[in-house]
Amino acid sequence: MSLILSVAIIAFIYVVIFQIAKASEYVSILKGEEASRQQNHKINGFLMVAFLVLGFIGIYVCNKAYYGKTQLAQGAASIQGEKVDQMLFVTLIITGIVFVITQVLLFWFAFKYQEDKNRKVFFFAHSTKLELIWTAIPAIALTVLVVFGLRNWFFFTGEPPKNANVIEVTGKQFGWIYRYPGKDHIFGKKYYKNIDPATNSVGIIWDDKYAQDDIQTEQAMYVVKGQPVKLIIGSRDVIHDVGLTHFRLKMDAVPGIPTTMWFTPIYTTKEMREKTGNPNFAYEISCDQMCGNGHYSMKGIIEVVDQDEYDLWMAKQKPQYFTAFPEKDPTAVPVKADSTAKATAAKM
Repeated sequence: MSLILSVAIIAFIYVVIFQIAKASEYVSILKGEEASRQQNHKINGFLMVAFLVLGFIGIYVCNKAYYGKTQLAQGAASIQGEKVDQMLFVTLIITGIVFVITQVLLFWFAFKYQEDKNRKVFFFAHSTKLELIWTAIPAIALTVLVVFGLRNWFFFTGEPPKNANVIEVTGKQFGWIYRYPGKDHIFGKKYYKNIDPATNSVGIIWDDKYAQDDIQTEQAMYVVKGQPVKLIIGSRDVIHDVGLTHFRLKMDAVPGIPTTMWFTPIYTTKEMREKTGNPNFAYEISCDQMCGNGHYSMKGIIEVVDQDEYDLWMAKQKPQYFTAFPEKDPTAVPVKADSTAKATAAKM
């Protein structure tokens, strides 16, 4: 119903504007070209002010209606994300002030200085001082914003604290593969020619002893609240992009060129469900780079948990080495031969 009402209002406004335009044509015929032009300028000046006022009202209404549905209202879910939000709000404040001032002046001048036969036009050719001011101020403001952005960028992509949990994230068409170092805390080597979609999806070199305790999963990425997480990002086919919207971070996944970034989660998944009032809330890892026909479906889940829950989850995981070579798994239950079947086979 509200949609129909909105469409009706928009249509009504167009009809009114059309009627005003037709009326101005009739007036121009009756009054003459000069009088008609002055009348049109008055109408245009009034419409400029009306558009200015209605535009600001529209901005306020849209902000009131939709801001709460954006992730800005939820707040960032990482320490690094809070810095990104802070930078974003500073940028919005600066550009917002400039926007308001320039738009008010633009539309007000159009109204105030409309054609008037009792006023002469003042020809203003050049002012070096004015040009320096309106060039220097934006340049300084943008330089400050860029410096803040670069500082944050080098912070996110630099070396994390020593206690950081390291996870390798590999993009593929169309999903994500997560690899954790085992008890030795060292990733085993890999080689792209070893890739086997069934048992070796990232090309691990099984002869490397450091690779034999690495844990691999495609279900979800588990991280610990309050513990820094370093992501080593790559791709096994085309360029992807790790998008961590809730943590306010993203990084390209490029074949053959590992990239890194790190962040520190500040809310568990359970806490975010309570905070947002959404029992189905889940942190997402998305692909922010068009990577093929199935790009839209390339989403993964990130579970942010407490240390105890993480340790329990990790204890249940089996190294990928034993998936590739189940006969070498010391926890596997050996299959006992049926003695009766053996005896029967021997008689035959």
